[in-house]
Amino acid sequence: MLATNDLQLLIHTADSGSLSQAARLLGILPATASASLKRIEQRLNTRLFARSTRSMRLTADGEIFLAYCRDALALLTEGEHLLSSSKAAIGGHLRLSMPSDIGRNVLVPWLNEFQDEYRDVRLTLQFSDRIADLFRDAIDVAIRSGPLEDSSLVSQQLAIGRRVLVAAPSYLDKRGTPQSPADLRAHNCLLFYLKQGLFNQWRFFDGRQHQDIKVQGDRMTDDAAIAREWAVAAKGIAYKSWIDVRSDVRAGRLITVLDSYTQEPIPLNAVYPHRNSASPTVRALLKYLRQRFDQLHGADETVTG
Repeated sequence: MLATNDLQLLIHTADSGSLSQAARLLGILPATASASLKRIEQRLNTRLFARSTRSMRLTADGEIFLAYCRDALALLTEGEHLLSSSKAAIGGHLRLSMPSDIGRNVLVPWLNEFQDEYRDVRLTLQFSDRIADLFRDAIDVAIRSGPLEDSSLVSQQLAIGRRVLVAAPSYLDKRGTPQSPADLRAHNCLLFYLKQGLFNQWRFFDGRQHQDIKVQGDRMTDDAAIAREWAVAAKGIAYKSWIDVRSDVRAGRLITVLDSYTQEPIPLNAVYPHRNSASPTVRALLKYLRQRFDQLHGADETVTG
């Protein structure tokens, strides 16, 4: 029978690519870690890692066994929660990852309110438009905008947004308002990077067919929140999620343009590594966020209805 320390050693070694780094994380000597890994491979009668002088990578058998290691630890953690007298309490430490703009502009005030209601909850927030690795980065829940690609993660949909084109009134007064997607080629478009690369191919739909327009501009960033700030500062036109710019449009800082072309849906999901990792605190948080997004959608329907 393998001990939990053995499973943790395998996971840390796979995630870091280094047995010595895994040993440091577990607080054991490298020699002890090496002996432990050798004992595990002998017990399983297979090599789990291909070793080089600089790194270690999983073999095909190692990839298979790693998934079972993660599941086993998750099940053990769930068992501990179920046997705990405080299993129903909402509290503890949650590490959350989220896109920069919706995180700062929308989620932070809601998370503050959530902690006001549940005083025993501690939160660590990571803001990034890069896709976080939930295992390597030790993230409990990640909020992700757009279609999901990693089918190994558990997901819950929080909201469905849509893309909108926005610009400051003063920018449009100076440069004119585009009347068709093709007009954007003559405008300064504010660009940011997604996981696929620079987001400079903007898609529009006229009710009959899709049209992709390659745009350009003098400002690019890996932080989508900066693109919104540039738009508010009248530096160009941004293609953003309605949820991100909703408050700016309501306040008159931004104006939407080409509304009849820009209705591409953007799902917003919460993802976490394993179904059993949805603790009472995680479930309470996701329920709270869904309710707030529903209220936001209801408010928009009231205004436009």
